[in-house]
Amino acid sequence: MIRSLACALALAFALPSTGWSGGFAQREEVRTFIDEMHDKHGFDRARLLRLFDRLQSQPRALKAILPPKDPAARSWHAYRARFLEPTRIEGGLRFWEAHRPVLEAARDAYGVPEEIIVAIIGIETIYGRNQGKFPTLATLATLAFDYPPRAELFRRELESLLLLARESRRSPLSYTGSYAGALGMPQFLPSSIRNWGVDFDGDGQVDLAASSADAIGSVAHFLASHGWEAGGPIAVPAKVAGEGHLALIDAGILPRLLPTEMGAFGVSAADASPQPCALIDLATPDEATEFWLGYRNFYVITRYNRSSFYAMAVYALAQELRNERETRLAASR
Repeated sequence: MIRSLACALALAFALPSTGWSGGFAQREEVRTFIDEMHDKHGFDRARLLRLFDRLQSQPRALKAILPPKDPAARSWHAYRARFLEPTRIEGGLRFWEAHRPVLEAARDAYGVPEEIIVAIIGIETIYGRNQGKFPTLATLATLAFDYPPRAELFRRELESLLLLARESRRSPLSYTGSYAGALGMPQFLPSSIRNWGVDFDGDGQVDLAASSADAIGSVAHFLASHGWEAGGPIAVPAKVAGEGHLALIDAGILPRLLPTEMGAFGVSAADASPQPCALIDLATPDEATEFWLGYRNFYVITRYNRSSFYAMAVYALAQELRNERETRLAASR
């Protein structure tokens, strides 16, 4: 019922019925936001009013962010195929080779393997190729004030973008990114840049759009800050028998039980590491569901994008990149 209500609200507010197309500063809720930015952070009201008055609504962003019409039709096999394909594999190997010293430095500093960093950047933007062309300030303003289901989140990100621009001595109008306001090669939201972005190339600024080193270091820093365990397992295939495993699916993806404890629920896995894990189900319509044990590091990847499909795609692409790289290095010797 809650999900249906959220979808209904999203559809109702996706394209304002008034045909309003700009002049954010004329809206009462925007003026309230501007007052808050003045009171909390010392922004000049008049400047913000002029800035918001220049913004145009972004209906394409509203359309893009709507939830799928039929969430039940999601397919793990189709999702996996989007990312484990030649462009991302070959591009990932080239990216790895071009930035090998930086990736090794990030691994040493944060404990995150090179292939995981490369896979995330590959999935997010094909190694920087597709960073998005939406005007970020206007996009976040549109989502903050015309998308009620997640308005609170996007108002926080709008606030973070203004703070980020001030800290970086950039115009807030200069940022472009995704339809959800994500920026740079790793597609960090503004708050994530402020919290976890690092100047990994040492040039005095964090630039996730143009600096591969900053993007690499920031991805590694994000994962480490969320609990990445250096050298720890990520996931192993599992088998289920009966219906006892359904209770584990309902329990969520936070690792809680040891693999041996999952036996009582009809779950088994060969060569499973004796550490807390969760049962992960990857469903494909009209096909058998894949089951995996997800460890702490799998859960950490879902802090980057809160989807088991996403985390498993990162892991699968990372494994493919690591295996292919090792195969080619061995053949060249």
